[in-house]
Amino acid sequence: MRSLFVLLLSLLLAACAGPKYTVDDGRKVNETLLSNIRAYGTGEQAIRPAIARSAALRDPECDKQWELPFAVATAYGWAETDRVAWVRGLGVDERLTVVATAPGSPLTLGDKLLAVRGQKDNDSERLLATLAEARDTGKPFALSLSNGKTLTVTPFEVCRGYTRLAPPNTPEMQDYHWLLSLHALEITRANLTEDEALWTVLWTQGLSEEGGARMKTYHYGSQIVGTLYNLATLATGLRGAALAAEAAINAAKNAASTVASEVVKQQIIEQGKALAAQRIRDGLSEAAQQLTKQQVINAMQAVASNRSSLWGVARVGATVFDRADQWAFEHALKLGANPLAGFTLHQKLIERSLVSNGLAFDAERLAAINKIAEAKGLGYEVQAILRGIKPDELMLAMDSMPLASAPEAFAYENVNDPGSGRYARGLINAMLDIPMESDARK
Repeated sequence: MRSLFVLLLSLLLAACAGPKYTVDDGRKVNETLLSNIRAYGTGEQAIRPAIARSAALRDPECDKQWELPFAVATAYGWAETDRVAWVRGLGVDERLTVVATAPGSPLTLGDKLLAVRGQKDNDSERLLATLAEARDTGKPFALSLSNGKTLTVTPFEVCRGYTRLAPPNTPEMQDYHWLLSLHALEITRANLTEDEALWTVLWTQGLSEEGGARMKTYHYGSQIVGTLYNLATLATGLRGAALAAEAAINAAKNAASTVASEVVKQQIIEQGKALAAQRIRDGLSEAAQQLTKQQVINAMQAVASNRSSLWGVARVGATVFDRADQWAFEHALKLGANPLAGFTLHQKLIERSLVSNGLAFDAERLAAINKIAEAKGLGYEVQAILRGIKPDELMLAMDSMPLASAPEAFAYENVNDPGSGRYARGLINAMLDIPMESDARK
C-alpha cells in the first residue's frame, strides 16, 4: 500500500508540474535551418529598433497601424528536432519568446510570455492571437512573464506596411502587399546598419503608401481578425505561416516548370545561383576587390529578373518600387537619417550577390533615385558609394543589350501560372483567407 501511495503521489505531482518545454539535448539538427533561424534573429534585432524609430515621423498623411517595442518567435508546432534548432539558434522554445527589442522596451531578449492581459494559454498560437488583439487596441496592456514578472507594454503607431522577414524554412520567400511585406532572409546577410534597417522599414511603408491604392484595385476586401495573417504580423516564423510559405513557394515552382520563359523559370527556382558561383570563381572577397562594370550589370539584370518573376499583388506592387525608393529617401531626411542608406544597402547586396529581394535596385530604379540624390547635391557621394560607377553609364550599357528580365505575360486565371488557386495573389493575400487554426495545423 505504501508503494502504491508513493506511485500515485508521484503521478499526481507530475501532472501538476505543468508543460515541459524543448531543451537543446545536443542532437544533430538541420544546419541550414539553424543558420536561417540565427539570421532571422539577427534581422529582427536590426529591424525592430528601426520600426520604433520610424514612429517619430508622425506623418498625418499615412494610413496607420500599431506596433510593439519587441518581437517574438515560437517553436510551437514545429517537429521535435526543428524545435531543438530553435532553442539552439535563438533560445526559443514552445513559449512566445522575445527575440528582438526596441530601445526603451520593458522586455528583454529571451523573456518568455506567460499571459497577455491576464489570459494564460499553453497554446502559443492562441496566445499570439491575444497579443495581436491587445496590440491593435493601441492601449497599454499587461504582460506576464514565465519568471513571475508582470509588465505594462504600450503599442506605438507607425505608417502602414509591416516589415517582416521570410520564415527560416523558406528563406527565399518574398512578397509585397499594402498591409505587410515579407523580405527574403538574404537581406540580413548584408549586416544592416541602423540607417539601412530604417531604410528597409521606410521603403516597406512607402510601398504601402505609394502602391496601396493600385494593389487594392487588383484585389481588396478580406477579413483579418482570426486569420493566419493576423498571427504572421507578429511572428512569421510561426509554424502555420511557415507551412503556408512552403505551399506558396511550391505553387510557384510547380507553375514555373510549365512556363515557357526560361528566364522566369530560372529566376523563380534558382535565383542568384549563377552569379554567386561566378563570384566564387573570380575570387571576389568582401570589399577586397571592386566589381567590374560587367559584373554589376549582370547583378542588376538578376535584380530586374527577380522583380519580373513576382506574382499576384506583389507583381502589382513592383510597379511602384521606384516610388517607394523616393518615399524612403524623403522620409529618411525627415528623420535625420542618412538618405543615402538605400545606396549603401544596394551596393552591399550587389557585392554579396544578394539579388533576390526588393531592396536591391535595378538599373531604372538606380537611375531614378540617383536623380533625386543629385537634386540634393549628393551626386558625388552616390558615385563614391557605387565604387565610381555612374548610374547613367549603367543605364546606357543596359539599353545596348537585351534585357534578360523581359517578363512573360502572366494571366492569373491560367492553371499554369503560380498558385492558380489559393496562392494566385501571393502568400500574404492567401493568409488573409486562412483560418487561424485549421490550416496552420495541417
